[in-house]
Amino acid sequence: MPLTDLPWWRWRARIRSALHMFSDPAFQQAAWLDGRDGYGDLTDAVYRLVEDTWLDRWSAERYVGSIFRDSAEAVAVDAAVLRVLRILHQVGGDAPAAVYLGHPDWPEAVQAAREAHHRLAVNDGDDPDLPPRPLDELRQLTAHH
Repeated sequence: MPLTDLPWWRWRARIRSALHMFSDPAFQQAAWLDGRDGYGDLTDAVYRLVEDTWLDRWSAERYVGSIFRDSAEAVAVDAAVLRVLRILHQVGGDAPAAVYLGHPDWPEAVQAAREAHHRLAVNDGDDPDLPPRPLDELRQLTAHH
């Protein structure tokens, strides 16, 4: 199924972008630790994950049929959001990326994001193993036409 078949697909695209970045340790090293341009920082990814949806306040289940295709997607997204936000709250909102990535629970957050990213990408007919797209590609994809 294409990404654009859901009513709130632009929100889905932003959430998928964030989950993709949280799911890929090699990307995190290159973009967040080494500072590769075009991908934003870890805080940008958190913002994309929760800004429009308030997934930091309520369950992804609320968006089944609009952003998420089914409860399995919602459960996977909730698990990833909870793990990422738990680390964010423990470390603080403006710590360097190395502090987040060095947190003892970070591998668990990466795995949860990987599971959510994989499920959403496959359900949209995309290859989950491609590297994360730069943010300008995301902006082009989600621009209002």
